[in-house]
This record gives sequence, structure tokens and C-alpha cells, in this order.
Amino acid sequence: MRVVKELQRGDLRISVFSWNNKYIIKLELGNLEQTFKISELDLYGENQIEEILSDDFLHKALSRFDDMAQVMREALKNP
Repeated sequence: MRVVKELQRGDLRISVFSWNNKYIIKLELGNLEQTFKISELDLYGENQIEEILSDDFLHKALSRFDDMAQVMREALKNP
């Protein structure tokens, strides 16, 4: 697995990997993570990953993290 890039946007850590003819985008916030896999054939090159990581994409991912955290809080209250 090759590390393509690592970014930090506030508390959000973004890692991009190349592995098995796929780009793997991993977003981490605290103890939660989201992973997206994209075939290398679906992109023109690594530069297009920057376009994917738009403000809109990251805003929606942060919203999803909020939902994930809420689900975990609820699960921990009611084991």
C-alpha cells in the first residue's frame, strides 16, 4: 500500500492510499473513520483526488461523523 497524500483539515485527518488498483480515501475524526474506495480507472490521475475532496464532500462527511457519533452514544447508553 502506497501513501499518496496526507492532509489535516482542522480535526479531520485525511489519508489517501493507492492499493490494488484502487485509491483509498480514509477520513478520521477522533475515534471514528470513514473509508471510500475508488477504482484507479475511474479517475484521470492522482490530481483528481483533490477535486473529490471538495468543501462540499468534506462538509457531508463531517455531518456523517456527527450521525456516527450519535449512534455510538446511543449504543453505549443502552448496551
